[in-house]
Amino acid sequence: MRVLIAEDDRDALDLLDNALQYFGYEVTRATNGREALEALRSGQYQLVISDWEMPEMSGLDLCREVRKRVSVSYTYFMLLTARTGTQNLVEGLRAGADEFLSKPVDPEELEVRLCVAERILSLESRDLVIFSLAKLAEARDPETGAHLERIREYCRVLGQSLCKSGRHADLLDGMYVQMLYMTSPLHDIGKVGIPDNILLKPGRLTPEEFEVMKMHAVIGGETLSAAAAAHPRAKYLQMARDIAFTHHEKFDGSGYPHGLRGDEIPLCGRIVALADVYDALTTARVYKPAYSHEVAKNIILEGNGKHFDPEIVDAFLENEERFIEIRRQLGSEAPEEKTLLQFNG
Repeated sequence: MRVLIAEDDRDALDLLDNALQYFGYEVTRATNGREALEALRSGQYQLVISDWEMPEMSGLDLCREVRKRVSVSYTYFMLLTARTGTQNLVEGLRAGADEFLSKPVDPEELEVRLCVAERILSLESRDLVIFSLAKLAEARDPETGAHLERIREYCRVLGQSLCKSGRHADLLDGMYVQMLYMTSPLHDIGKVGIPDNILLKPGRLTPEEFEVMKMHAVIGGETLSAAAAAHPRAKYLQMARDIAFTHHEKFDGSGYPHGLRGDEIPLCGRIVALADVYDALTTARVYKPAYSHEVAKNIILEGNGKHFDPEIVDAFLENEERFIEIRRQLGSEAPEEKTLLQFNG
């Protein structure tokens, strides 16, 4: 991430520059507010650290100018000051400052506050990326939208259940479940790379066509892997990548694309695997009717320890009523149990 520093004190400027580069940031220096404002016109900076007292344009005036600008992304503004008191705090907040740092700056405090800034800025980029990519997948299939809504609800239920049981306590918490909810709609993003004659075929796929369809896991995983590599601090991209790559892996190692087994499959992929199969079973497709909850449940139980992680099957069984309610609310209810056809998972 690029950071713009506006500071007229050379020693303070050097201290900030050195600390930021040590923390891994790219730094641009400005010695007054007007110079900083000119640099901001390039659109390269989402994070500004500015002294309050500067010649030509103060940090407070710079902040006001930043807030007047029309921009496609948010600029996080940190104000450096030796001033104290409620009145100065109120004045800075009214000008649009997001954060205050006392001078002289403590490097450890600076690092922590930069992490806060990154988390806030990542919320904006995360939501935009997820929404855009999910809508891209939706455009290829008119039924995908409701599918995505159900998938994320099923995943949240499973994640919350695993949290309460204390399983995977080193990994699972409320933030993990929320990230799972946000990223699970990207599981099939790779289908944008599958030809229409296969993706939209009005009937069951041939073995050769199914091999092509299976490539969506690789396409989606590699696409999100590239995004995650470009933004290594964006944890949601790492989870989205893992989900895209592994939601068709099976617990016994017979899945695709890499034949992973057991704990080799990321937990998020194991959760989405069950949610995705349940939704596929209980939703009408061109090659099958919508099965009832009981039929879907029996298929999942048959796959316990083979297709599915037994702990996640347990979480599913503990929350059957919530799954049924999500199906009812989001339009995937099978009015009657249908004769079971072969399911191509």
